[in-house]
Amino acid sequence: MSQNLISLSFDRPQLDAIDTALTALENACTGLLSLQPDDRRNLFKMGDKSEAFCRQALMVLGQNPQIVPPSLGLAEAQADLVALDQLRPRMARLTQLLERMSDSETALGSDIIAAALQGYALLKVAGKNQGLESTRLGLAERFRGQGRRAAREPEAAEAGE
Repeated sequence: MSQNLISLSFDRPQLDAIDTALTALENACTGLLSLQPDDRRNLFKMGDKSEAFCRQALMVLGQNPQIVPPSLGLAEAQADLVALDQLRPRMARLTQLLERMSDSETALGSDIIAAALQGYALLKVAGKNQGLESTRLGLAERFRGQGRRAAREPEAAEAGE
């Protein structure tokens, strides 16, 4: 029985529309930052509790400008909070789309390897008299070194080992 988790194809207009949308998105997001791993590690992280604290602190400071020195950069912090609130719903949409794309990529790959493995099994049986032995041997390289170990692993899993 063959596997077919997904049937997906794109025509040229669809691909062009996706590429155009991605280009527009990239152009609209030129202000986004790309951090180096060390920089990312050294930054303060704002989790849920910290976010509630930050929102309340900025609100109180905004309501009491007489205690805020100009060097604090309150207006910039308030603008950052507005930008964060604008960015998040768009990130959520992109994350959902990216997850669907990733799941589709996984399903496509799984469908492809399932068909290839079934085809390889056919080559092993029916390809001997068809002049396909050298091709089958070339494909067999994919499984080199997996011999008996690969065959024993499912048995061990069934036995609860």
